[in-house]
Amino acid sequence: MKITNEDNMELMARYEDNYFDLAIVDPPYGLGDKTTKGGCNKNSQVRFKEHKWDNEIPTDDYFIELKRVSKNQIIWGGNYMTEYLTPTPCWLLWDKGFSEDVTFAQFEMAWTSFDKVARYYRKNIAQVTSEGRMHPTQKPITLYEFILMNFAETGNKILDTHLGSGSIALACHNLGYDLTACELDKEYYEAAIKRIEQHKAQIRMF
Repeated sequence: MKITNEDNMELMARYEDNYFDLAIVDPPYGLGDKTTKGGCNKNSQVRFKEHKWDNEIPTDDYFIELKRVSKNQIIWGGNYMTEYLTPTPCWLLWDKGFSEDVTFAQFEMAWTSFDKVARYYRKNIAQVTSEGRMHPTQKPITLYEFILMNFAETGNKILDTHLGSGSIALACHNLGYDLTACELDKEYYEAAIKRIEQHKAQIRMF
């Protein structure tokens, strides 16, 4: 597992064409300060630090480089980035299990490069809270395990260009996948590394 605190374009520039078998990424959706409100209903008081990283979606250069270094891609928030993505039959839907009074989207969509049928995963957002929510766009570990079990093959090299909370790293560790990832924000990078090390230590104990 190789995880660095750097810009994703610098990371990808070091790798040859098709080096990674599968890129699973969760880039900015361009929602701005909406992601600083971490609650899932009208009465929630959960808040995260102010940021500017979600003001815009990645540029065309990012998608070109991502497709250069990886054979297949799964891109969360792809519905916000269709100008850079080709039509696909295989959208991945995460139903968060929200009630009707939510102010956030009840589900998230990921674009995939696979020529397969669309897939659906349902897990209440409460699982994220139980794992220790540290990032406004944090996703469940089991969601990434579902992706790996359905889209990755044994021995695949996985890439993540926006590590965030590190949930994908925990899933890769649990299932034995080789992960290369980076996170630009130093604070989130350090928190993710701490989370990963704690997770590894817990597994060793049992």
